[in-house]
Amino acid sequence: MPKVDVVDLNNQKVGEVELADAVFGAEIKEGLLYDSVRQHMASARVGAAKTKTRHEVSGSGKKLWRQKGTGRARMGSVRSPIWRHGGTAHGPQPRDYSYELPRKMMKGALRSALSAKLRDGELKVVDAFAFADHKTKAVRAALTRLEARQSVLVVDNTDDRNLDLGSRNLAGVTLVASREVTPYHLLGHQRVLVSLEAAKKLSEALAK
Repeated sequence: MPKVDVVDLNNQKVGEVELADAVFGAEIKEGLLYDSVRQHMASARVGAAKTKTRHEVSGSGKKLWRQKGTGRARMGSVRSPIWRHGGTAHGPQPRDYSYELPRKMMKGALRSALSAKLRDGELKVVDAFAFADHKTKAVRAALTRLEARQSVLVVDNTDDRNLDLGSRNLAGVTLVASREVTPYHLLGHQRVLVSLEAAKKLSEALAK
């Protein structure tokens, strides 16, 4: 099992924790990471693009001229797609782009993402995110001491209101619980800060 240093909010080592090798030391499978990120982005698509068909555009339903005898091509409606201001033929309609990946694939992708972050030195285990108040300044100072100045993913399970309020206005900082972490979250942030409790929970849940 990999031993990881546990630090406090001052970036001082306060202990060590043994994490599951199957979760934080797993083989990194880039194919699973690609599939999981693609699935997340597809599920986030709104899919609201829509054009009006000939039955939805405004215009008279009267036949423009008689069928025969005029020398002109037959025409039944001014709302035909071949006319200006007519409906659109085969245009986009609202649709759902989301789909699900098998649970084994998602868990494998999470293991790969966590292992990659730990291997690259971009993951830190923090003893606890305990703040005296909900001031954004305090959270920003703690992240700076933890060498997490740019995009940061904070994983914590305590539902701490001070942490929630203090971090939500910081650009590039995302706070999630361990049960909500996805490979998209992990790969989309430069630094990952995981509370000790959340690290143990991830280690237990993904090792099965």
